[in-house]
Amino acid sequence: MAALTAAEQAARPTAAARILRVAGPLVELEGTTRVAMNDLVLLGRARVPAEVVAITTSRVTVQAYEYTGGLAPGEPGLPLGAPVRARLAPGLLGGVFDGLLRPLAAFGDRLAPGTGTDAPPVRRWAFDAAVARGQEVGEGSVIGEAGTGDGPRTRILVPPGCAGEVRYVADSAEYPEDAVLAVVGDTEIRSVTHWPVRRPRPVRERVPARTALATGQRVIDLLFPVARGSTVAVPGGFGTGKTLLLQQIAKWCDADVIVYVGCGERGNEMADVITEFAELTDPRTGGRLADRTVIIANTSNMPMMAREASIHTGATAAEFFRDMGYDVVVIADSTSRWAEALREFASRSGELPAEEGYPAGLASALAAFYERAGAVNTLGAGPGSVTVLGAVSPPGGDLAEPVTAHTERCVRGRWTLDRELAYARHYPALSWSHSFSRDADVLTAGPDRQDSAARRTAVAGLLAEADRLANLVDLVGVGALPAPEQVSVLAGRLVREGLLQQSALSPNDAHCTPAKTAALADAVLAVIDRCRSLVASGTPPDIVEQADFTALLRAREEAAPDDTATVRAAHDAVLAVLGELR
Repeated sequence: MAALTAAEQAARPTAAARILRVAGPLVELEGTTRVAMNDLVLLGRARVPAEVVAITTSRVTVQAYEYTGGLAPGEPGLPLGAPVRARLAPGLLGGVFDGLLRPLAAFGDRLAPGTGTDAPPVRRWAFDAAVARGQEVGEGSVIGEAGTGDGPRTRILVPPGCAGEVRYVADSAEYPEDAVLAVVGDTEIRSVTHWPVRRPRPVRERVPARTALATGQRVIDLLFPVARGSTVAVPGGFGTGKTLLLQQIAKWCDADVIVYVGCGERGNEMADVITEFAELTDPRTGGRLADRTVIIANTSNMPMMAREASIHTGATAAEFFRDMGYDVVVIADSTSRWAEALREFASRSGELPAEEGYPAGLASALAAFYERAGAVNTLGAGPGSVTVLGAVSPPGGDLAEPVTAHTERCVRGRWTLDRELAYARHYPALSWSHSFSRDADVLTAGPDRQDSAARRTAVAGLLAEADRLANLVDLVGVGALPAPEQVSVLAGRLVREGLLQQSALSPNDAHCTPAKTAALADAVLAVIDRCRSLVASGTPPDIVEQADFTALLRAREEAAPDDTATVRAAHDAVLAVLGELR
């Protein structure tokens, strides 16, 4: 949350309102008309931040972002005359923030009410100028770069609505973040800027998303790929591995910047994320993985309504880096807990409930979040993207409940996590029969991508055939099936164990490059084709099943993330074993 500048404080309304009623995070005020929707209000002597959510002729309703214990009717409420805003500065990368983008490192062990409403300490950053005095620039043009040199550099941009001649630009040196680095026309440009969290940042145009995001997870990259700038929902019951899967994607995907929003997460899970990111090495840059990551930790024991703001804060931070030309991934875990905050506040405000008690505006609220994703040409005419991955925790694994159903209407992909696969210790427990990707056809179009489309079709067909036979095998046993169908059952096992399973604890198997994924898929498919040809030529299927497939099944863990030679050697070894069965 951004504090007001001195000029804004001088211009803000001075008439304080009076607290009329306090009901948990809902606070009603009277005695002021100089407010607008989404304006920031400071409540009581503790200056608890709150946001205006409803205005009538006599009352203003606000949602408080901190604990309201101790607030009483009659205490003052001070409207600040500005919406809730995020403070965007070079220090975002590598930092840990609360739901209002306040740095948690500065607040000690616990957040007291009113903490962070004042301006944070001014930090200093190295600035490298990229323009010269007298140069003509437009909105979104790069003035220079600021930061520490670790991870992606923060590019200082000409703000939206500003263009003209560079009348002043600072020399390349170290400056406090509130120092004027350039003057374009009559606009002073600093390394720190502020933006309302509920207002999408402007772009020149949206463009079709046609470049794949490599997640490092084979089952996703092979069967259900996601494009840069797309949206995906990740529904799954408790214990199916949603958080672990999203953490793996955050660690190993090939995005430039990760914004990880722990919305209502358990504190120990967020602590694990922070610790692991600080210790891991970014495979692309060799630096710390944390240096390309913004972590918004709004855990389950933190104020409830800060969850509601946290995902919009995360989207604003992502758009800040997207405008610099970076590809950004926003991971929201979990949108179900965000929706529960909406439901609780709606019940306190007396809003008419819809399905399962959620507010009638739930679908619109979800759409407003997911529509901030997209591949764009920025105001500076460069490409950038925001990809949104949202976890959903349906109670009892019911995929027909409102949050899951409304989310599915907004997204281009769904990675459904299956309880039975999780209980069978098959990870990632992603159900190939209940998941989909609308990006798959776009990402596999064109002559240079026909091989990946053929692999996806072949693997999906083998899994569907094995699933069709699974119940029959349970009833009569695999030996009672015709020979070709016995091979189909074997093929399903080889695909699951040799290709789709992945161990987050293995240094070699925690993530996988597209080249290794393609090599493993080709190896498994070639072995299955050889098994079919052997059975078709008269070899008993039970003899084929008894062949030693160990080299193929272990290749995923024995080969390094980008090692295709070991995979090919395993492929050749298994084909040699099968050749002896003739």
